[in-house]
Amino acid sequence: MMPLRSAVPVFLSFALAYFFSTLVRAVTATLAPALSTELGLSSGDLGLLAGAYFLGFAAMQLPLGSALDRHGPRRVLLALLGVAVLGCAAFAMAQHFVALTLARALIGVGVSACLMAPLTAFRRSFGPQEQLRANSWMLMSGSLGMVASTLPVQWMLPVLGWRGLFWLIGFLLALSMAAIFVCVPADDSRRFPASRTTGYAAIWRQRTFLRFAPLAFFHYGGMIAVQSLWAGPWLVQVCGWTPAQAAAGLFAINLSMLLAFLAWGLFVPRLYRAGWSAQRLVTWGVPVSLIFLLLTIGLGERATAWAWTLFCVSSSVLSLSQPAVGQASPAEQAGRALSAYNLVIFGGIFTLQWGLGIAIDTFMRLGGSTLSAFRVAMALFAACSICAYLWFLRYDDASVGALPVEQA
Repeated sequence: MMPLRSAVPVFLSFALAYFFSTLVRAVTATLAPALSTELGLSSGDLGLLAGAYFLGFAAMQLPLGSALDRHGPRRVLLALLGVAVLGCAAFAMAQHFVALTLARALIGVGVSACLMAPLTAFRRSFGPQEQLRANSWMLMSGSLGMVASTLPVQWMLPVLGWRGLFWLIGFLLALSMAAIFVCVPADDSRRFPASRTTGYAAIWRQRTFLRFAPLAFFHYGGMIAVQSLWAGPWLVQVCGWTPAQAAAGLFAINLSMLLAFLAWGLFVPRLYRAGWSAQRLVTWGVPVSLIFLLLTIGLGERATAWAWTLFCVSSSVLSLSQPAVGQASPAEQAGRALSAYNLVIFGGIFTLQWGLGIAIDTFMRLGGSTLSAFRVAMALFAACSICAYLWFLRYDDASVGALPVEQA
């Protein structure tokens, strides 16, 4: 187990890279009005542009998992972050929608290891309780990046414009690469030799993985799709808020998520010691978030930022499924287990981010109002999430245990 003196700079350097990866992930929600006006984007176009990040991200997860297990998190993360820097430069220079979409997909490829690399490193070097805390606090740093993508970005737009903003993000990602190079120890290939890294068949069959997968795809992926894009258009088009007001609303949502992950990091180890497994917490937490989602749909234009905050914060319980899946696999398979699960999550984000946009456009073309189109799209999302929860309940909690034993 890594001593605290060494663990802190390792965590902070990883957290810096993840901060910027989530900032660039969520920034399209704030930039949506400017991009729609300048490029004449429909809801479907906007969903595809935002979702291209997640498509590139998801496409990397399976090769990423094998690379993390074979070459180590430090080496893999540094190589991919270089791709992210190039993607930001390409986005800043793009002159049409196709180029923007391809550049955003390239950014998604480049930052695809920003969470999986540290989680793999934590699985190898930290004890089970420390993994839970580090995972929640890593997600908290990501929420801080999403907070920065709202009002701070809105304030910077008149000065930098969206192109200048992406030049700045690319530069800051390069700085995070330098921090990782200096602070993170070189990967020790002797401890986890390449000969022990096999395929994904055992991962796909793992009971914990199968139990959580539908919730990860529909509910967790859909929550991030809302948080990183559709909450903004809802506030502007359904509630009638100005872009500045919507940015403030997104700021409140993401700040609340930051505090939620901070709380999980503080209290989850205690809850686990008291017998509250990830499975048990999800069993009780998901219905609460589904109630808030249905309430938001029912309230319509009266469901402003506070309603989406309640939904997103209550859905954050699903973040506990990631370390649960990682701990259910041997340490030498951690990269593949975590990356395969992340593929499910980000496949869901892309599908729902684009799918919600298509649904909204379709119902508006059929003569529906903006409010009814958004309501129907969100109702479809809610129905999928309910079905995923029913799948989760098919497996009894006792069959997968409370806290897996650490495997070296």
